[in-house]
Amino acid sequence: MIDRYSREEITKIWTLQSKFQYYLDVEIAVCEAYVEHGDFPAQDINELKKFAKFDLNRIDEIEREVRHDVIAFLTNVNENLGEYAKYMHVGMTSSDVIDTAFALQIQDSGKIILDDLDKAINAVKVLAEKHKNTVCIGRSHGVHAEVMTFGVKLCSWLDILKRQRENFVQALEQIRVGQVSGPVGTYSNISPEIEEIACKNLGLKPAKISTQIIARDYHAHFMQSLALIATVIEQFATEIRHLQRTEVLEAEEGFGKNQKGSSAMPHKKNPVLSENLCGLARVVRSNSLAAMENVVLWHERDISHSSAERIIFPDSLTLVDFMLDRFTGVVENLVVHEDNMLKNTEKFGGIVFSQKVMLELINTGLTREEAYRIVQRNALDAFENDGDFKANLLKDNEVIARLSNDDIDKIFDKKAFLKNINTIYKRILN
Repeated sequence: MIDRYSREEITKIWTLQSKFQYYLDVEIAVCEAYVEHGDFPAQDINELKKFAKFDLNRIDEIEREVRHDVIAFLTNVNENLGEYAKYMHVGMTSSDVIDTAFALQIQDSGKIILDDLDKAINAVKVLAEKHKNTVCIGRSHGVHAEVMTFGVKLCSWLDILKRQRENFVQALEQIRVGQVSGPVGTYSNISPEIEEIACKNLGLKPAKISTQIIARDYHAHFMQSLALIATVIEQFATEIRHLQRTEVLEAEEGFGKNQKGSSAMPHKKNPVLSENLCGLARVVRSNSLAAMENVVLWHERDISHSSAERIIFPDSLTLVDFMLDRFTGVVENLVVHEDNMLKNTEKFGGIVFSQKVMLELINTGLTREEAYRIVQRNALDAFENDGDFKANLLKDNEVIARLSNDDIDKIFDKKAFLKNINTIYKRILN
């Protein structure tokens, strides 16, 4: 059996060499289950394991004739087994091998994705801790809303990533199922006990029921978990792209010493890594749709799902592995322009303090509608005429009749917006 736990690259798991090795692992696990069940002699299976091997070129040569990859694989293995070939594939059907091996490939890929998620979560956590009190502007509809901190923004990312990790763990556990149930899943020529033993030894659970294949809603759910991971990475990457816009410039991707942003414009520094992540997320989401369509098969099974799965699973797992690694690198090398963040909160004389001004006016006895009218008038004047909201308030008779200069100064204290930051951090970082 291959050492699946030392894998470092998802791409290796999905090569043809690895696929057939997983097939061989399943076949040998079934042989060993027969031994444990008392059906095959242990000595013979020990000998079988010594000679059980395959050659990709020979499999390809046989497949050109028989037009069936599992038969080609078995034929090649049996060529090396001699008298022990009689113990191979007893009572099994091709999908027993394919779907159980597929489950192993998914599980081993999933371990790498979990490690990637942990690294991404840690990178965001480190940045959130660093910028807990870094004042920035919060936006709704892309428009300045109220003051917050960059760390709080990152806490939201952290919460989302942790949740997607939980989702992925659940999906990975759910799909940790194998099958050795024979044609149409009725165990017509193999005992359910053999399936149970083989799956246990492979680190899988037997599917409660299989219909010659494992139901594809398992796989669709798993692919949706990958699509969600890709989508939230796109969410974060889109935020970075906006923050790197020249007129915003609150944060930007790290830029290498010899890096160039444009063949025509030497001044350019573009958020190319984040843009790349946004594009790849579209591919992963598209693949999850194909997985949904694979759920619908004729009767107990057909193979319309197979051709799609050979593409979408290795592609999506490899892409999500790459995306998480790239996203972690972007976070670790993110350049944060704290001065620009602070400056943007003060645009137009601090119009983002409008709600606090309105609430103070209400406290003096005005109705909400009256206070809203006064504040909006001064805020829009500042916004539309590149003016100063605070200066407008200090000149407005309706305002100064109710609020002193000291009152207005206190309203424009940014610390008032941040008084509950610790509560948020306790919820997220604990």
